[in-house]
Amino acid sequence: MQNNFFWTKEELQIIKKLSTPIKIQQFLDSIAYSTESRYRSPRAVLKDRKAHCFDGAVFAAAMLERIGFQPLIVDMQAVRDDDHVIAIFKKNGRVGAIAKSNFVGLRFREPVYRDVRELVMSYFEPFYNMNKEHSLRQFSVPLNLKKYKNFQFDNDVMEVIGLKLSYIPVTKLLTPPMIRALNPIDERSFKAGMLGTDMKGVYFPEKK
Repeated sequence: MQNNFFWTKEELQIIKKLSTPIKIQQFLDSIAYSTESRYRSPRAVLKDRKAHCFDGAVFAAAMLERIGFQPLIVDMQAVRDDDHVIAIFKKNGRVGAIAKSNFVGLRFREPVYRDVRELVMSYFEPFYNMNKEHSLRQFSVPLNLKKYKNFQFDNDVMEVIGLKLSYIPVTKLLTPPMIRALNPIDERSFKAGMLGTDMKGVYFPEKK
């Protein structure tokens, strides 16, 4: 359990309730999706009650660390689309994820996946851009946030973490023949994945 010294009494009243991965996910689902480009530390997420995927992943990692998990995040990287950052955790030898997303299919994953690659592949079908293209291509090695002092409280550290995600090793998911053979997302799946989406936070690629 993480030391409570740096959290305020008011903050602790909230975060002490986030005692399981699903409760952390439910908190992220309850707050607004941030369409801003700025980064928010976990403390700022609590204060502002909003987050985008990167803020949400770091927040989830901080809360996971408090309940005994490693604070790990993974960057799922896309083409002609935004990346998506998730917090991962392992339970009973299987991997799950917590995520804040503008899209309904890119959030929580139960800890039933054998490894990170299998977990990431569970996001492949609902990960698409506004041209109805499957856009997920690769993912980063897990980044452990323990090495970043005060990442729970300092917005400037968030910039450092975001930059680090651009330079760590990645695993490619698809071969060029696989990419060429991909089909567009069907209209019903497209609409289902857009349920509740804030269009101000959507990336629009140029038409091919």
